[in-house]
Amino acid sequence: MGQKKLQRFAEVLTFSNVLQYPDNMPGTWKNFFHNDHPITLELACGKGEYALGLGRLFPDRNFLGVDVKGNRIWVGAKKALQENLSNVGFLRTQIDRIGTYFSPGEVSEIWLTFPDPQLRTSKARKRLTHPKFLQLYQQIMRPGGYIHLKTDSPSLYRFTKWVIDLYDLPIIQDIADVYAGEVSDVLKIKTHYEGLDIAQSNKVHYLQFMLPATPLPDKESALKILLLEEESDRRS
Repeated sequence: MGQKKLQRFAEVLTFSNVLQYPDNMPGTWKNFFHNDHPITLELACGKGEYALGLGRLFPDRNFLGVDVKGNRIWVGAKKALQENLSNVGFLRTQIDRIGTYFSPGEVSEIWLTFPDPQLRTSKARKRLTHPKFLQLYQQIMRPGGYIHLKTDSPSLYRFTKWVIDLYDLPIIQDIADVYAGEVSDVLKIKTHYEGLDIAQSNKVHYLQFMLPATPLPDKESALKILLLEEESDRRS
């Protein structure tokens, strides 16, 4: 491991706005943020550009970037401290453990900003909009809470729309090409990976949808059929 990373890992331990694999967090986030404002998560946040951008736009709400990479979290946490953004914090942990850190209804919204699209069909369950993860989000979100997806991956965009349709989830916004028209201040926020355009699609897609209060039914077999059909089409 490089010296720079080691220095960052040591420094992030001293940051008041970063928690690393903490215990006994459900129901206590008002102590971390020193208020009881609504909490929005940016999952797989990387350097936390969206948590920071949203924190600047909405000072009366709390934003928490979540990622397993301490080196990346250091970047966002450092900026938040420098800008005195007391409503922006960071949690270092794995996404599939997120349910252990919040009480039911403690999270109001979730942002998924340019997550790994996990393009192989065999890795579909690792996509952050897979029903496996949506069921996890349901455990911690308030009824009527929003999920936001911003991605340059046509595959992940299409997959997420399949999931929305399959589970009959209320869709609030579906923008196939964010920058083709007028862009809201929220969608103007850019992550490091957005600038790279890794998918080389030249388009950014956005979906905003709601999760129901009742548990999602098991429709994974139907989703697998769609995935297999897509894989077959690619090979033909």
